[in-house]
Amino acid sequence: MTNASGTAGEAADGGAVEAAAARLLDAERTGVPCAPVRDLIHGVEQAYAVQERLTLARLAEGRRLVGRKIGLTSAAVQGQLRVHEPDFGMLYADMAVPDGAEIPVGAVLQARAEAEVALVLAADLTHERHTVADLIRATAFVLPAIEVCGSRVRDWDISIADTIADNASSGMYVLGNRPVALADVDLRLAGMVLERRGEPVSTGVGAACLGHPLHAALWLADRLVRLGRPLRAGDTVLTGALGPMVPVVPGDVLEARIDGLGDVRVAFAANDTKENDR
Repeated sequence: MTNASGTAGEAADGGAVEAAAARLLDAERTGVPCAPVRDLIHGVEQAYAVQERLTLARLAEGRRLVGRKIGLTSAAVQGQLRVHEPDFGMLYADMAVPDGAEIPVGAVLQARAEAEVALVLAADLTHERHTVADLIRATAFVLPAIEVCGSRVRDWDISIADTIADNASSGMYVLGNRPVALADVDLRLAGMVLERRGEPVSTGVGAACLGHPLHAALWLADRLVRLGRPLRAGDTVLTGALGPMVPVVPGDVLEARIDGLGDVRVAFAANDTKENDR
């Protein structure tokens, strides 16, 4: 009886994971945001199971995994969602946008942007528990980044389960072009300003990211080893927002400057005339 009950429970959980994954995938493919998935799944582990199901589907389509993004690195946001640690999502090669390039209308659903520090790795991180020294040795260089977050969930009506399942509300990302050695910058004290057409819309500092961007990266490295998908040489890690996330609309131009790292810029295509006439 226990075995039968356990099997039935596992089947129900699996069905919920598949249903949640299907809902998010349909929103991604149609470009129409969906209802939250928290009515289907419960808890962080089921949410990551949905994310993994979508990861396998995307890899099967031929998309290339090139790194990870870390979210919920702000203590205030963690408090809002009642969690005690960050979350993460996958970065694929087709999510990368060249510095200064334009993102087409509709490419990211319900786009919002934030400025971050990106690490690019030169070595695998496969230990069960990493040290700061391990991470420093494994980092090839650092870059300024803009993450263009997106949500397949309508109106950003998200809980922790919704955002994790939805690949940590990922969209696209932009990296700067001038690599900087870790030894040449104090990431904890690095100030950031994100501007929209020259007007500041978000400010922050490296310490806002779990006290130091490397702290977030250490958390990620250990978590991924436990999940069997460790960080590898060549991976990019978006370590988390240095300041508040801001909404974006077609026609926006955003530029982020981070002390010691330089700047990075992205534009958002304007709606065409036909679209504006509707």
